[in-house]
Amino acid sequence: MKKLIALDFDGVVCDSVGESSLSAIKAAALQWPDIFNTDIAKDRTEELVEKMRAVRPVIETGYENVVQIRCLYEGVTVLKMLECWEHMLPQKMKEWQLDRAELVTLFGRVRDDWIQDDLSGWLAPNRIYESVASPIQRAMHEHEVYIVTTKQAHYTELILRDMASINLSADRIFSQTISGRPKSEVLEALAAKHTDVQEYIFVEDKLSTLEKVSKDPLMSSWQLYLVDWGYNTAVERQRLEGNPRIQVINKTQFAELML
Repeated sequence: MKKLIALDFDGVVCDSVGESSLSAIKAAALQWPDIFNTDIAKDRTEELVEKMRAVRPVIETGYENVVQIRCLYEGVTVLKMLECWEHMLPQKMKEWQLDRAELVTLFGRVRDDWIQDDLSGWLAPNRIYESVASPIQRAMHEHEVYIVTTKQAHYTELILRDMASINLSADRIFSQTISGRPKSEVLEALAAKHTDVQEYIFVEDKLSTLEKVSKDPLMSSWQLYLVDWGYNTAVERQRLEGNPRIQVINKTQFAELML
């Protein structure tokens, strides 16, 4: 039985918090040198990275890391950010006179420079979740496998190749960072392209994304799965009890899905 499998990347395949947090600090040092290009900020790097790990579930797109790192530096608590980030982000963008496109460019440039100067150093803070790569490699031989992510595509392709030994062609990686297309729209296009499959599977770590997809009548044929190892919380997973559209899965169940 042939399947169309769409996988989120960060939080499903890759734990990128270390790299994205360090890149955010580098970007913040360029955006606000008087704040972050100081000994005080450098001494707080480890503390800020740990707090970034805690607030990662509310991140939608990479550039938000830059805003988050300043919020945390200025004393916004982890709990406050987890509860209010959706409203806090536009407020801080306005308060600090930030432009989304400019932050996307800045965050990408910092990563590109890091990769060019020290590829192994950039890869090192990333990690592939244990027991995830092999099932994906097997699925690629039998099914139609795609990555649908908010991460820029060339970073995704690089990590997959160099850290997971997954050679997924560029046309199978869909990034929202530049296009801004909702994932439901991407999934709809993929389903229209692959009319010969018998199952449609979408695996995510972000509950809000799955809830949006589940409410779209055009997505009724898709099976929706939330991984229990990604950037979501126990409270969010408990919220799914009794939800017929979204199923929480562990790594064993994920491997079974890829068969």
